Amino acid sequence: MDIKKKLGMAAMSAVLGITLIAGGTFAYFSSTEVTNNTFAAGTLDLSVNPSTIVEVENLAPGDSIIRSFELVNNGSLDIEKVTLETDYTVHDAHNNNTEDFAKHIEVEFLYNVDKLDEVIYRTTLAELKEMTPDAINQHIFYPALGEKGLPVNSLDDFVVKFNFVDNGEDQNEFQGDSLDLKWTFVATQNPGSQK
Repeated sequence: MDIKKKLGMAAMSAVLGITLIAGGTFAYFSSTEVTNNTFAAGTLDLSVNPSTIVEVENLAPGDSIIRSFELVNNGSLDIEKVTLETDYTVHDAHNNNTEDFAKHIEVEFLYNVDKLDEVIYRTTLAELKEMTPDAINQHIFYPALGEKGLPVNSLDDFVVKFNFVDNGEDQNEFQGDSLDLKWTFVATQNPGSQK
């Protein structure tokens, strides 16, 4: 073998040896552990009992109706505040209304069954429909629920008095009329916290 071939073979052997040595220096111990983690969201579940608060016929100016209902937190998260969205439809029996029937239906939110004379807030259905959620919470639900809101698995009693206001004037236009009232109670959670 000539010298060039011997030098080439020696160079190849050296490269192969360095590669094997270098490859051996990357060996290490290892250990592996797997964790299984879960993120589960809580639930807000507000219910109203009974679901129909008032259903009455043959109202005359000056009549009043008192009804009670419960707000119940069936969820897994505390409720910080409750707001109320009001909507209604007036059915004008004789197509002669010049005023909104709901302006003549006054609503009094009362503290509880034992103290029916203590009014939390008084307004008409027409005014209630125009109120902002924050104003409703401030005037109606905050005085009753306070800072604690509605904790998980708790309920709070509410009493409402509806008055067909006798304004001392001619209210004949409302004879035979009816009003369908829809109340939507909206619950919001307490602010998030470090878990």
